[in-house]
Amino acid sequence: MARNERHIVPNPGGGWDVRKPGASRASSHHDTQMEAEKRAKEILLRNGGGEAIIHNQKGQFRDSDTIAPGNDPCPPKDTK
Repeated sequence: MARNERHIVPNPGGGWDVRKPGASRASSHHDTQMEAEKRAKEILLRNGGGEAIIHNQKGQFRDSDTIAPGNDPCPPKDTK
């Protein structure tokens, strides 16, 4: 099963898009990266969790965030 993810990417015309891999158009468009990241996380939470993939202004990978109850590929070490 493919993992549920949304990418926060710069829009060539300005602003930021939330995109699902393979989709022909953006799920949503926002003026700021912060707004787009918030919306991507809301979408993932509503759809059972997953991975928010954040890109920089040049479109390159910058960071990712696992939204519960998604399966974190790099979970924090248990300190117990």
